[in-house]
Amino acid sequence: MKNQIFRAFVVLSLVLIPLAGCRSAPTSTPQAQKLVLATTTSTYDSGLLDYLLPDFEAQYNAEVEIIALGTGQAIKTAETGDADLILVHARAKEDQFVVEGYGVNRRDVMYNDFVILGPKDDPAGIRGMTDAAAALAKIAEARAPFASRGDESGTHTKEKTIWQKAGLEPGGDWYLSLGQGMGETLTFANEKGAYTLADRGTYLARKEGLELPILVEGDPILLNPYGVIAVNTEKWPHVQYELAMQFIEWLTSVETQERIGQFGVQKFGQPLFYPDSEQWRTAHQ
Repeated sequence: MKNQIFRAFVVLSLVLIPLAGCRSAPTSTPQAQKLVLATTTSTYDSGLLDYLLPDFEAQYNAEVEIIALGTGQAIKTAETGDADLILVHARAKEDQFVVEGYGVNRRDVMYNDFVILGPKDDPAGIRGMTDAAAALAKIAEARAPFASRGDESGTHTKEKTIWQKAGLEPGGDWYLSLGQGMGETLTFANEKGAYTLADRGTYLARKEGLELPILVEGDPILLNPYGVIAVNTEKWPHVQYELAMQFIEWLTSVETQERIGQFGVQKFGQPLFYPDSEQWRTAHQ
């Protein structure tokens, strides 16, 4: 009897040992692809990227590293090969970036507008004006404090365009060039009772606690379009071009554009950005 039990045990062992070796190894999740996005501070400070990016990262098993700078600095970062694509808002600089061979496949993404903010007592008397250049001229005439980002960002570029239209070169102790981002500039202007130019999205996102009402808006020169551009692999072969193009297609798709158009509506009663991709315009003709 004991021998029969022993033989049965041996047979069972011979069957089970090979089966144990046939167990499949546990599957591991593929490592996320890394995409470096150099972008203007407004897309970051407004909260738009925090709102949008998780969807892209989940769909494409990607991790997006954000470098938030002024547009000029974001473009320079891409020119040195330290970013895979840019999302910025200074069309002349974007076009130059492409013409010089640093970027390819520029696409329209969205727009909002700039507004001129200032202290409630409005010492320059610009409240309600619709001519931005004339408003800046009045600020200069009054020598009222004006806080400029001074950082070659898209906002600073737009500000210089408006000063140029006004026929003025701002300077003097009333003109405060900070070299700071939009959030920091708003805080400074609020503390100093200064005028400033801001994109509406960042202003609305940071409006709480500010005593800087919108004084001038609606001038066509204040339109603020954004574009996305992949870095050219002929300049920098190491960039993640394929993933960058997937990001661009995702960002300009009708589905993502709809999400852009919804951002801010619940909290502020209006979008912080308006969708403007070719796919979006075609779908809404």
